[in-house]
Amino acid sequence: MKNIPQQPLLFFDGVCNLCNSSVQYIIKHDKNNQFTFASLQSDAVKNILLQFEETNSKLDSILLIHNDKIYSKSSAILRVAKILGGFHKMAYFFIVIPKPLRNWMYDFIAKNRYKWFGQRESCMVPSSQLKNRFLS
Repeated sequence: MKNIPQQPLLFFDGVCNLCNSSVQYIIKHDKNNQFTFASLQSDAVKNILLQFEETNSKLDSILLIHNDKIYSKSSAILRVAKILGGFHKMAYFFIVIPKPLRNWMYDFIAKNRYKWFGQRESCMVPSSQLKNRFLS
């Protein structure tokens, strides 16, 4: 696939405080700088998703593209934990929980994320040191 970084590519809600905090956490614990990031609000996301058959993927969910596969919701979160490795990898154990149940919990949190954690006026702007890890 063209124009898609080979490393894991994580799409997140750029105005969600929970999502931004999660991205900051991943950056801090991604010792090998494996991940590339993009806000769901960016044009890059829409262009990249056109390369997948699952273009009907909701743009209100975290999305991970890794090894030419797209993961969403709880599957994306668990895959991120697995890629981060170390003690994070233990969270991948939750993959044994049936996907509908995992995604029900994900949807419950996602539905309330702005109420519980707040939201920003605009997407976060990465520092100059991190700019190369973000698509625009």
